[in-house]
Amino acid sequence: MKYSNVNAAVMELVDIGVSKSPVGNGVRVQVPPAAQIKAIDKKVLAYIVGIALGDGNLSSPNKRVTRLRISCDERYPAIAEEIITALKQLLPHNKVSIVRRKHQNCFDISVYSKALDEWMPWKVGQGSKAKQEARVPVWIRKNQLYTEECLRGLIQTDGCIYKDRGYQMVNFVNNSRLLAEDTRDMLSELGYRPKFNLLKLSSGKIKYTVKVSRTVEVARLLQTIGLHKS
Repeated sequence: MKYSNVNAAVMELVDIGVSKSPVGNGVRVQVPPAAQIKAIDKKVLAYIVGIALGDGNLSSPNKRVTRLRISCDERYPAIAEEIITALKQLLPHNKVSIVRRKHQNCFDISVYSKALDEWMPWKVGQGSKAKQEARVPVWIRKNQLYTEECLRGLIQTDGCIYKDRGYQMVNFVNNSRLLAEDTRDMLSELGYRPKFNLLKLSSGKIKYTVKVSRTVEVARLLQTIGLHKS
């Protein structure tokens, strides 16, 4: 091999976080970029993006690696288990932690990874999701399966399933107009006929609501995307 070609043959490794060795020492894990991309299940990632857009927060406490913290209600343990399972699938070498909140009926699911900088549609240290106008990524919108998984994550976090005069309804409520519009548009693209409303609160803030109310559509939505609040 000629010396001029040596650099071309060297593959830059991608850092995917810290794993624990059998004796408890931290081991930095690096893989080739192609291996990292191949390992990602985009269906699972689309679900986590929806979850994060709903109840996720990005920070970097150690100033080196990004942390995703997802707030969970103790009333819905099945959803929390789905989130933990999905994160472990995406980041099998990274620790997924549960952080309890004192005197509150909620807890946080937390994971650190530099991959989050690429996966999440907003950045650390640049303001809230709403301020950064975080939206559903285009790669999700272009694929029906990814769209369904992202919707499942969005509704499981910022949505609800309830009954109104005996009829089942599905709501998504958020303070970001752009995210609410994305949710409405994704539902429309899947053949549903959602209603879009806004409510101005006494604080001056506006809440945007996307509702699926037609009985047949609600039943199809619950079954198609495996939607539940439990």
